[in-house]
Parts: sequence; C-alpha cells; structure tokens
Amino acid sequence: MAEDNSMISPEELELIHQRTLRRFDSIVPTSGREGEEISSDIFKGRTLAIYTSGGDSQGMNSAVRSITRMAIYCGCKVYLIYEGYEGMIEGGDFIKEATWNTVSDIIQQGGTIIGSARSSEFRTREGRLKAATNLINRGIGRLVCIGGDGSLTGANTFRLEWTDLVQELVRTDRVTPAMAKKIPYIQIVGLVGSIDNDFCGTDMTIGTDSALQRIISSIDAVVATAQSHQRAFVIEVMGRHCGYLALVAALASEADFCFIPEWPAPENWRDVLCDKLSQMRSEGQRLNIIIVAEGAIDRDGKPITAEDVKTAVKNKLKYDTRVTILGHVQRGGAPSAFDRLLGCRMGAEAVFALMEMTEESEPCVISIDGNVMVRVPLTKCVERTQMVQKAMADKDWDTAVALRGRSFQRNLDTYKLLTKMRTVEKDNLSGGHKFNVAVINVGAPAGGMNAAVRSYVRMALYHQCTVFGIEDSFEGLANGSFKQFKWSDVTNWAMYGGSFLGTQKSLPTAETMPKIAEQLKKHNIQALLLVGGFEAYHSTILLAEARDKFPEFCIPMCVIPCTISNNVPGTMVSLGSDTAINEICQMIDKIKQSATGTKRRVFIVETMGGYCGYLATLSAISSGADNAYIFEEPFTVQDLSDDVDVILSKMEVGAKRYLVVRNEWADKNLTTDFVQNLFNSEGKKQFTTRVNVLGHVQQGGSPTPFDRNMGTKLAARALEFLLIQLKENLTGDNKVIAKTPHTATLLGLKGRKVVFTPVQDLKKETDFEHRLPTEQWWLALRPLLRVLARHRSTVESSAVLESVQEEDADTHMF
Repeated sequence: MAEDNSMISPEELELIHQRTLRRFDSIVPTSGREGEEISSDIFKGRTLAIYTSGGDSQGMNSAVRSITRMAIYCGCKVYLIYEGYEGMIEGGDFIKEATWNTVSDIIQQGGTIIGSARSSEFRTREGRLKAATNLINRGIGRLVCIGGDGSLTGANTFRLEWTDLVQELVRTDRVTPAMAKKIPYIQIVGLVGSIDNDFCGTDMTIGTDSALQRIISSIDAVVATAQSHQRAFVIEVMGRHCGYLALVAALASEADFCFIPEWPAPENWRDVLCDKLSQMRSEGQRLNIIIVAEGAIDRDGKPITAEDVKTAVKNKLKYDTRVTILGHVQRGGAPSAFDRLLGCRMGAEAVFALMEMTEESEPCVISIDGNVMVRVPLTKCVERTQMVQKAMADKDWDTAVALRGRSFQRNLDTYKLLTKMRTVEKDNLSGGHKFNVAVINVGAPAGGMNAAVRSYVRMALYHQCTVFGIEDSFEGLANGSFKQFKWSDVTNWAMYGGSFLGTQKSLPTAETMPKIAEQLKKHNIQALLLVGGFEAYHSTILLAEARDKFPEFCIPMCVIPCTISNNVPGTMVSLGSDTAINEICQMIDKIKQSATGTKRRVFIVETMGGYCGYLATLSAISSGADNAYIFEEPFTVQDLSDDVDVILSKMEVGAKRYLVVRNEWADKNLTTDFVQNLFNSEGKKQFTTRVNVLGHVQQGGSPTPFDRNMGTKLAARALEFLLIQLKENLTGDNKVIAKTPHTATLLGLKGRKVVFTPVQDLKKETDFEHRLPTEQWWLALRPLLRVLARHRSTVESSAVLESVQEEDADTHMF
C-alpha cells in the first residue's frame, strides 16, 4: 500500500487545514465576496437546472426547495429535471420551469418530488449527446446535481466533454451554431444526498441524520420487546461499502457488537462475539443487540450476514435470537430537522457558488465542516472517496479507516472503549493514579444528558477512576447524595430522555457553598463534570471564583452545555437542542396537515427558549414557516401589521396557510394572544387565526441520534481533558490543586472545532440578565428564513472556499 499512501503526502494533508479564503463564523448563503449583500434579482436573466440522481435520501426536497426559491429570489429562471439523468436525456415534460409554488409544502416530505433514477444510457456518449441537446434547447448552462459520488462523477464527465459534445451536435445539425454559442460551457455544483455518509469532503451528507433516526427508533422498539423475552436481536442496516450508519447506530443504541466493512471482524469472530454476549448475560443483562452493516466482512474479505450472526449465537449460546432487516425503511419517512436545515443551507449556498463560476472554475461540492458551510473541489472529494474503496479492496483496513477521516476513527475508538466489560491497565490516561471524579446534572432536562453521563462513567472506569454520580443537582451535592457507579449501572441510559441523576435549576449560594465544599472533601472529589444549561455554566463560574475561600473547589471542572434553548456562550450547539427542534418540527408538521382542505388559516406556534430565539428560528426554517418572532430581533405593532399585509398578499395568489413561530419571551407586551388578536382584527375576516403553545413536550421524547452521539463524544473528550489536568496539577503529596482559569472550562463547538474555553473568560460574552450570549451565530440565518418564505430581504455574503478537506481530530459531532 506504499503506492496508495503516497497519493496523500504529508504536505497535501497539511493543505487540508489551509484556508484559501477567509474564515467566517456564520452559515448564511454566500457569494464569496466578503461583506457584500445579496439582494433580490442580482442574477437576473440567468438560468439553472436542478436534478436528483441515484438513491433518494430524506432532505433532498429541502435542498430542491431552497435552490429553487433562492434562485428565483435572485432573478434566475429555474428548471427542474425529473427522473435524474433519464429525464435529462428524455427532455420534453421531464424538464419543466419551476415557480415559487412548485416547491411549496415539500420540506417535510421524504424522498424527492422530482424523482431519481440510475441511468445506464447517460454512461454512453449518445445518451450525453441527447442530454446536451435538451439543455441547449432550454438555454441551461448551470446544473445543481444532488446525488452520490457516482452521480457527481457523471456530472463532471459531462462537463469535461461539453465542448466536444456541442461541436458534434452542431456538425450533425441537432442544434444551431447560434444556440450552441449561448451555452459555450456548463458548470456543476454538487450536493451530496446519501444516507450512507460515504462521501469524503463533508461531515454529513443529506439524509444520513434522518436514516439514523429511523434506525435508532427501530432499535429502541426492538430493545423493549427483547427485554421482555431475554432475546438477542441482530439488526441489519444499510451500508454496502460504508459502516457509518452501523457504527453510529451502535454508539447511540449501546449495541453489544457491531460489524462494519472498514473494521472487519477477526476470523474467529463467532467465538469473540459469543464470549462477549455470554459475559454480559452473566452480568444480569437481559438482552443483546448486534448491528450488522449489509456490507460487513471478516478479515479475509468474506461476507458476514445477519443470518450468519444469528446462526453463530444460536448454535453456541442457544439464545432466542431474531433477525430484523430494516431495509428501505431507513430511506423513508419525513426528514429530520437537521437534514431539512442542511438542505436549506446547502441549497442557498449552491446558488451563489454556481452563479460565480466561470469557464475556468472547477466544479465544487457544498459541504459542512463542523458548523460551517464550505465549497470543496469535486474532483478531490471523488478521488478520496475512491481511495477508500481501493484500500478496502486491497484489505488495507487501517488505511480505509484513516481515509474515512478522524471523526470516523473517533467514533470507532469510542465504540470500542464503551463496549468493554472490564477496565484495563494498559493505555489509560490516569498514569497509574486512581482518581476520584464526579458528574452532576444542573438545569432543566434535555435529550442527551443520560448519554453524556453514561459515556463519562464508562470512560472514567476504563481509565481506572472511581466515579460518582451526584443526584438532584447542587441540592443533592450539599446533602451528600452521591452514588458510586459500576459499569453496568449505566446500561441503556443513552436511549432515554430526561435525567436519571435528577436535575434542578439551582445555583450554589452563600449558604450552600460550605456544605458543597464539605461533601467534595468528604468524598475526595478531584474532578467534576457538570452537564446542563445556563445554570451549569453560571455555577462553574461561581465555584471557580470561590476557590480562594474554598480549597475544595481547586479541582479541574468542565461544563458540557446541555439545554434545549442553546443559550450558553462558548458553543454554537448545545446538547439537547437537536432533540427539541425535531419535536417541534414533528408537531408543526401535524399542525400544517390539520389545515389541509380548510379555509384560509394562520397558525401561531409558541416555543420555549426563554429569551433565546434559537428554537423558534431553527424550527421555523426547518418546518418551512413564514416567520419567527424572537427577543433578539425586536418587533413592533407596525411590524405585525405589515405581516398581515404579507399574509393577505400570499393568500390572494392561492396560499391557504400561514405559519408564524414565536419565542415564549419574545416581547412581554406583544404576547402570543396579542398577536392573535391583532391578526384577527387586521385580517378583516380574510383568514382565521389559531394558537398552539407547545409547552414542556419540547423537553421530552427520546434523544435523537445526534444528541446521543454528541453527548457520548463530548463526555469522552471532557474526561480525557480532566485526566490530563489532574496529572498536571497533582502535588507531591498526591493532592490536586487546580487554580488557573484553564482548569474551569466549558467544552463547546466553535466554528470547525470543539474547544475548551475558561468559563471566566466567557463572562464578558454573556448577558446574565437575559441569560444569553452577547453574540449568537444563528441570527445570520434570519435573512434566509425570510427569503425562503418570500419576504423581501437581504442575505449577507461570507464564504469559505476549500482547496481540499480533511477532518481535524476531535472536532466534529457527527
């Protein structure tokens, strides 16, 4: 494999982290020109076409909607090509001009409304000649391809051949020279739509998150029946060449064993598997879950099927073992909020990327890196993806895993550690010390809390620590409510919402500080993880500032932000917010459906979030709402009256529904009831208004795979960081004295990296009165919300162009 490895030199890998343009901290649609604003009709007179190709995936409709509406907003003529490359070849009614209403009410639909197909004819020159004829006849020279690597590779081949194809069409009188002159070249922008997440160059592909939600929902259901009967279940998931779905599903569902193509099982995998399952049953576990990717193999390259696994377990252990093949259910259902938002963001960016291209421009793929949209050269992405396939064909498994990226490697390493039954002495970070560490939940419950605690407990045990769970927040801490955890104590925690430790919105006070210090000293707690919302962050500041008075607080402390409101500084995304947005979107989908076939109706949906408008804004974009009222963007009675005019104008052209999302504390006077009454009054009986206050249901539900995985990885990262600090601050008499600001930190996602920030440094970035960060990245998405809802608006430009992309270690949540 020396030849393959030489294809990526250290210098080339270093280029991965070189930014050819500037960084940016927002994820709004961009034009590539810093500081420039994109107003309506800026690209007037230009034409583009959109098609979906290959396998379908949830979220494709969101991308189609976003591309269509952003392009129309910018003055472009937009064509939809139905049935992928087949439709491009057939022409006629397979290529239709789109209007604003063509893509109405599709954001919540799975699959793709314009159809997708694999085309053998497009692989032939004659097929591409037919496709070129149809594009030239309609003046189409810009294409947005939504598909996998095969579809994108085909698009690039088409682009490279374009000049020769056009010359042949002119020679054979299939198009006129004048027509050909209008389209001298074509340009391609790709969006990767694939549930497998097997495309190098982006952290997540459109559809992956939704597929994981289908898988995890199914596994949760299987767990319930398996526990009732002490059964073993073998679950087969998609992934012929990529084990991402199986691996992340195994992490999120606490599966006992996972078979994936990039990490083949040893030749004696049957013995290894059965020994593991037997050991877990002896520990009192009533069920076993084994996940098998459809492309799973052993070290010799022999396929491992779900039936093979079932036979091995039944023959050796005599367990009641069942097989569940999820199949195409993984592609079905409504897209998750993440995929809807990803489609919106990528689609808008695709329009600007495409319109800026010249004849010399290299085709690009719109990708997500951390929480940032980037443009990555298409050929580099395809080349790297094909290198993974070659490494696997050559049975060079280590290279295959490495080429998948460090995030994939991190998922795999975390899975290996969390599924061990016994701690080991080798390769742990404690350095031979047996530290006492603790974990506490603080604030309101949120999805992913239990996953974070489970991960922290098991990682601490693996690294030879004694680990305590503190029950009922600081009240429990002051009262000595400590529980020492064993490995099996946190089994199946990840799948449940809420907080098994108990959580309260309480802060340390002058009265409770001495009691807290006393309990920390009594249990010899040497490091503390706080998982929670604004209260957890604020509490850590208070403890850090009281170190001079209470030596017991001179220990490493770390906060994992966990709140549905996403109102904690130092991070772009908080654990639990993804679950809440999905709950909101599901309820809004039902509310929208209830209006089908009724008279004109306006819905006002009130979300939680305190003063923070994150939930309202992100759920509004993800559900296709028309507007969102939030505290951070003040509005007046006149603004509400203007919105009535917008409502009436939309209904005059056929709309029968209008949806507004309002944050609960958006304005103390312009309440939800006030907005309803004003709409009813100003609407002059042209429509009726209904209010839906969603309430605490937003805090409930099973955590999404995103939050389960995020909690698992953040907690593992936090534990490693705390252990490093413990060793650095260990005195000669085996005491820990940690006083510097860098020993009281918050772990959060900033741009492209997961970073530890001293909480005392974050004070200057905090509005404590309203419990908000002073800077909130998602506010830059507000113009996108209004544009896609047909409000006239202006979108600010700020882009990143990547020369080639590779993931940084420990930087991604996916």
